[in-house]
Amino acid sequence: MSSRRSSRSRQSSGGASRITDEQINDLVSKLQQLLPEINRNTRRSDKVSSARVLQETCNYIRSLHREVDDLSERLSELLANTDTTQAALIRSLLMQ
Repeated sequence: MSSRRSSRSRQSSGGASRITDEQINDLVSKLQQLLPEINRNTRRSDKVSSARVLQETCNYIRSLHREVDDLSERLSELLANTDTTQAALIRSLLMQ
C-alpha cells in the first residue's frame, strides 16, 4: 500500500469511515466471481487485475442492459399481438 494512500485512508473527514485496501480487494474479488467472461477464461489460481475486473464489470452491465432492452421489445411485440384478455393477464403477472 502506498504511503499516500495509507495516509489518506487514516484521515477521516467528519468522522466518516474510509474503505481499506483490503476491503477494496475483497470487493473486487467478489465482483470477479460474478463475471462469467472472466470465470470462463481464467483459472482460479490466475491473478486478474482490478482494472480488468472493473472493465469486465462495465462490459457485463452494458450487455445486461442490451438484453433487457431486447426482451422488453420482444414482450411489447408479444403483448401487441395478443388479445386484450391475455395481454391483461400477462401484464398483471408481470406487476406481481
